[in-house]
Amino acid sequence: MMVTSNFHTHTTYCDGKSTAEETVLAAIEKGMTALGFSGHAYTPFDASYCMSLEDTAKYRAEINRLKQKYAGQIDIYCGLEMDYFSEADTNGFDFLIGSVHYVKKNGAFLSVDGCAFQENVHCGYHGDYYAFAEDYFALVSRVAEKTKADIIGHFDLITKFNEGEKLFSESNPRYEKAWDAALRALIPSGKPFEINTGAMQRGYRSSPYPAVPILKKIQEYGGKIIISSDCHQADAVDFAFDTAIEFAKKSGFQSAYTLAGAPKAPLSLSEFSLARL
Repeated sequence: MMVTSNFHTHTTYCDGKSTAEETVLAAIEKGMTALGFSGHAYTPFDASYCMSLEDTAKYRAEINRLKQKYAGQIDIYCGLEMDYFSEADTNGFDFLIGSVHYVKKNGAFLSVDGCAFQENVHCGYHGDYYAFAEDYFALVSRVAEKTKADIIGHFDLITKFNEGEKLFSESNPRYEKAWDAALRALIPSGKPFEINTGAMQRGYRSSPYPAVPILKKIQEYGGKIIISSDCHQADAVDFAFDTAIEFAKKSGFQSAYTLAGAPKAPLSLSEFSLARL
């Protein structure tokens, strides 16, 4: 038995490397039963990674075409990954992931996961990673409400470049207080936090988001989890799901969730046991 769904999937319509149909075919070959596409929603101040409004319409039409073409082989859903500052129209999409990719400081949008991260911390925060983290998690605490998300994306994305804690200590009290406050704000929403293996696949991290101490707190506070690969290329649609399951179990989770629903019906959370995985 294995996890047979992924709801965090990017394509060539945004910053992915594979077409939507290539990803569908890879998912079918791997025995997956459900695939949710989550193209990066339009953000007007940074077009480098997201879909334009014109491409969003093309993306939606293509995913709907694939839904029909592969009906009976795999369930396909059309969603968006909404950044906190995204301004896309979300009407008619099947699901939404809420994520924070930027903080706004002195009128400038500073990337959390881009190559300029360290420069942004030094220029915007005088090198104080904990001040940056406090502002980041303050946004994360409101991301479900702001984006109307069904899934909370890569909760501690701020650690993308912090493998081995080379930039800051993740056990620093300021850092722990910041993420704990965000968790406490988000848990009542009932939205699942993804265990996200994307940074592992792209060589930035050796473990998924979120870190185990955070996962343990999510479990302690009664939160839910969903396993996703943050896929940017077809062959990574189920990347390191075995590791994600291991981390979930290590953190005390006995079950995880996926999204499910009949065609044209609202998606809802569906629970499954981790005991046999």
